[in-house]
Amino acid sequence: MADLFDTGPGASPTSGASPTSGPRPLADRLRPQTLDQVIGQEQVLGADAPLGVMLASGAMGSIIFWGPPGVGKTTIARLLAQQTDRHFVQISAIFTGVPDLKKVFEAARLRHAQGRGTLLFVDEIHRFNKAQQDGFLPYMEDGTILLVGATTENPSFELNAAVLSRAQVLVLKRLELADLERLVQRAERELGRALPLDGAAREALLEMADGDGRALLNLVEQVAAWQVDGKLNSTQLGTRLMRRAAAYDKSGDAHYNLISALHKSVRGSDPDAALYWYARMLEGGEDPRYLARRITRMAVEDIGLADPQAQTICLHAWETYERLGSPEGELALAQAVTYLALAPKSNAGYAAYKAARAAARSHGSAPPPKHILNAPTQMMKDQGYGQGYAYDHDAEDGFSGQNYFPDGMKRPVFYQPVERGFERELKKRLSWFARLRLEKGRQG
Repeated sequence: MADLFDTGPGASPTSGASPTSGPRPLADRLRPQTLDQVIGQEQVLGADAPLGVMLASGAMGSIIFWGPPGVGKTTIARLLAQQTDRHFVQISAIFTGVPDLKKVFEAARLRHAQGRGTLLFVDEIHRFNKAQQDGFLPYMEDGTILLVGATTENPSFELNAAVLSRAQVLVLKRLELADLERLVQRAERELGRALPLDGAAREALLEMADGDGRALLNLVEQVAAWQVDGKLNSTQLGTRLMRRAAAYDKSGDAHYNLISALHKSVRGSDPDAALYWYARMLEGGEDPRYLARRITRMAVEDIGLADPQAQTICLHAWETYERLGSPEGELALAQAVTYLALAPKSNAGYAAYKAARAAARSHGSAPPPKHILNAPTQMMKDQGYGQGYAYDHDAEDGFSGQNYFPDGMKRPVFYQPVERGFERELKKRLSWFARLRLEKGRQG
């Protein structure tokens, strides 16, 4: 397996291609030959950025590149091997088994013994299991390999702590529109002609790539091959090209990032942003039932008693979806999202619940005071169960003011309603009960 991926340090990314070989894709022809040709990753490659500092000091350490597809992970790894005069070996965790890894490590060990370093680039490194990841450790520690891993998933969730402790995680970002435009201009110079697109169509082409440079160059290659008179507008472009599917993995980072964005947009009372993230998740193929559950949770956690109707609206929207299905039922959920974003917010109930749970853990064995215990038997009555209980309905104001916490426990305050929505009324009631409790305590 290793021989299929080995590339010497002096070889270019396109080594093996001869002047008589077949046509090469545009993305391959435009692959950067030096690190300063890499577009859009200045936060990693700049003079004062992590890789820039490593290269300047000559102290390279193992690296994990974390970022979306098409942003240069493989290219940067290959150029690092070239610049540090290491033998470049590329493997994919999808296609590489334990026997293949042993061959790679043995070849690297032999090079190391001969004074040559190996940069081992592992694509999709998160797909290796724990035992396979552990297998890298001794070779990283003794300098046999310089590991450069690439992953689209959050390394803190997917990679072993031991591997992470020996490598620096560098985040590569999706390409911005300005970066993509630079890439198109580079492609036009390579092609020797401008794309047959007007300004709006050109911008639409950049949007279609969704931050993926490789996908953009593939789109550019298609457009450049068209035989057209004049320039195409965005509508004409849209009929000829399909928009690239948005990156979304229902079990990966995108799933959690987008639901976080939706939740925080609702909490931040921004209905437009909330609807946008809701729509992004639906477009990515998210199960509307999952969204219905999370939307209901938002009503409970972030709105609570500031608007008791919010939870009911979410449950009704959920039920409507179950009755109508997609796509009609998704509109009911969208309306619930809009309502939640505009509803008064309070996490007082949520905070009170967490505080009560914490108090229950710290006072978990304290019994209730005897005066609020039922006494169905004479023996229990003799023990004082129920003795002195004041029936609240018999009080003139319907409030006895008795203590309901364990004897000897200082009375805590868990629920602190806010001055918003319906909780404003609840706060008035709490204040009234507190005043009555104080008065009755003095009278007692």
